[in-house]
Amino acid sequence: MSSLPAGLSLALVSAVAVNWAYGKEHDAADDLPPLSPRRPFRSAKLLLAERDWVIGFAAESAGWLLYVAALRLAPLALVQAVSASGIAVLALVTTRGHPGRLSWRERVAVLAALAGLGFLSLSLVGTNETGGAPNLIGVVVWLGACAGGAFALAVLRLPFARAAVLGLAAGLLFAGGDISVKVLVQGGWWLLAIPLLIAFYAIGTLRLQTAFQQGNALTSAGMATLATNAIPIAAGFVLFGESLPGGLRSAAQLAGFAAIVVSAVALADPERAAA
Repeated sequence: MSSLPAGLSLALVSAVAVNWAYGKEHDAADDLPPLSPRRPFRSAKLLLAERDWVIGFAAESAGWLLYVAALRLAPLALVQAVSASGIAVLALVTTRGHPGRLSWRERVAVLAALAGLGFLSLSLVGTNETGGAPNLIGVVVWLGACAGGAFALAVLRLPFARAAVLGLAAGLLFAGGDISVKVLVQGGWWLLAIPLLIAFYAIGTLRLQTAFQQGNALTSAGMATLATNAIPIAAGFVLFGESLPGGLRSAAQLAGFAAIVVSAVALADPERAAA
């Protein structure tokens, strides 16, 4: 199919653009006064006044639009497989093209993330995106869990690197935004979820900037990427009633989630919390 190579090419360009943008945003946010979602207008003013951050955010937005375009040209599973390369791109960006500068934990995290997201993508290949409109109570519970989990991670002092914890919080918020998108495509009165979508993405973006101020881009954005990819996939099965894979696909999915857990543990280095 002629549109397939174009779609996968767009997905690759999208992954490069978004993760290059994360590196740019990290470097800009790291030089700013402390940011906080509790003071969103002040934080937004500081970010928008930083030229490099605006460039990074523009690149991230363009990458997201390319990702949406890729989904129109290629199957979701294949686009996700290409997008899974994003964390490797992020590793290259944070080390200025020298992966040897990564610690052994970060190397394990990158490899496990690539393997995990790849397994999840393989588990979806050939499946039909069936399912229908979700239950309203289920949507409220799921989105509430994303928002509540992000809030808890932000306020609790956990024995892990703060950048990883806040990055995971940002990923939960981005996942809530992605689930809101899936709800919106149902049409009708589900369009009332538009304010939720805006809130999830806006607060998630600001939370990611606060994570950038706590550690390196690979730790913070890497955790956000893992959550953003894994949670909506699970929501598709649980909330939207999409068919669960069987046989080898089921094994691939379990292996994928296990690898993502390994990657998350490696990124959330407890030793960095003390530092």
